Amino acid sequence: MTVEPRAALDRLIAALESHYATAASGRGPEDAAFTAAYATLIDAFETYDEALYEATGIDTPFLVYDDDPEEDYDDDFDDLDLDEDEDDGPDGEEDPEDDEDED
Repeated sequence: MTVEPRAALDRLIAALESHYATAASGRGPEDAAFTAAYATLIDAFETYDEALYEATGIDTPFLVYDDDPEEDYDDDFDDLDLDEDEDDGPDGEEDPEDDEDED
């Protein structure tokens, strides 16, 4: 089912307003109303993001992360090759202190 980007944007704006209203009312993250507004906001954003991309080929500049920010942060580094030679510095170049030992 294809969603029109304008309708998805209207839903996103309504979800933002609802999220703000629950947050401004002093409801914390443990409150059921806040949790529902939070989930609705995520869903509305993802729907808008997909609808916009399907209609225009343009992405939004935002990402939605899971509830565990540490897990998402760790995923960013999964593909990095962190194996370095002992003699190399953090940038992969030889450590200048090693050259001094050769005198």
